[in-house]
Amino acid sequence: MKLLDVKAVLDRESDIQQTDPEREILKGLDDEGTHYAILSHRWGAEVSYKEMTGLMKMAERKRDEVRQRAGYQKIIESCKQAMKDGYEWLWIDTCCIDKRSSSELSEAINSMYRWYQNAQVCYASTFPTKQDDNKFDKSNGWPEWFVRGWTLQELIAPKQVKFFNKDWVHIGDKQRFAPTLESTTGIPRGVLTSGLAGKRLSVAQIMSWAAERKTTRVEDRAYSLMGLFGVNMPMLYGEGKKAFQRLQLEIIREFTDQSIFAWNPRMPRTGSVLAEDPSDFRGCGDIERVEPDKFVYRLREEYSKWGYSNKSSRRDIDRLVVLRDQVEFQQFTVSNAGIQVFLLVVPSCDSPSHFRAILACTHGQGSDCH
Repeated sequence: MKLLDVKAVLDRESDIQQTDPEREILKGLDDEGTHYAILSHRWGAEVSYKEMTGLMKMAERKRDEVRQRAGYQKIIESCKQAMKDGYEWLWIDTCCIDKRSSSELSEAINSMYRWYQNAQVCYASTFPTKQDDNKFDKSNGWPEWFVRGWTLQELIAPKQVKFFNKDWVHIGDKQRFAPTLESTTGIPRGVLTSGLAGKRLSVAQIMSWAAERKTTRVEDRAYSLMGLFGVNMPMLYGEGKKAFQRLQLEIIREFTDQSIFAWNPRMPRTGSVLAEDPSDFRGCGDIERVEPDKFVYRLREEYSKWGYSNKSSRRDIDRLVVLRDQVEFQQFTVSNAGIQVFLLVVPSCDSPSHFRAILACTHGQGSDCH
């Protein structure tokens, strides 16, 4: 990853007329072995990689225009905070990725969750400038940072997140605000304070955290979630909603979690077993995975409630005791022909010609299978 040399940036700014125009302010370093800070923010009038690296070679009038932008001041204030906290290196998405290179952009997006996770601290510039105060109305009274797609992983991945207001005054961290953040975002407090590692969370639950979030590009609805599931895929801007379908297929290849089929759109629709958008998982925040042993046990307890007490139905459910240990029952297969998954199906009480599939997931503790 390319990181800003905090001292070089601040030295250049403090004596803009005398700075060596050849002095480098960015350096390629390994995120695993480098101590660095990272910025999370909402985009506005930003400074690009080309502008940041070529600032000293610009005409004075153009250079002054760049330096007056809110995005440039954000870079300077982030560097000041990093230096104050003892960090030599800082990463900011606007100026540390050369977006003219599609390969560099793809690598950055596929690596971004890891970069935030490996940062020693994340500075979250959350509260907008005065002219943006009206945006609170669009985000239920909260700064827009809390309802954007990309900031979901930027809230979860870092070990430490420090929140700053528009004047770069530290107002708290995510450990302190965890109870409020949990009720606002739907993300469990344990995930906010210690990350995803070791948590047995369902796919549907993680998807639900993104249900109300927005992105400028429709493809970013999917790309911004890759890191949360630990999957990678190439960037194909222009593919539209197909990006979210590709994401779900990558998740299916990695996890045998049937909750990915437990989405519940506001308007019923037929067709694919895959959701069209993260918003289809709205209301799925309490869905839990059910392991094969517990799944069979639950079904044997609940089948009588569905009205299937005849010997044939009991035999079908008892067969699951044998099937639960077979590979086919515990894995999905994705191919150009579609998705192959073994599910228990039962006829509908209202219409014997219609069937419903029982998924190995449940709504919270003690609930029936979904």
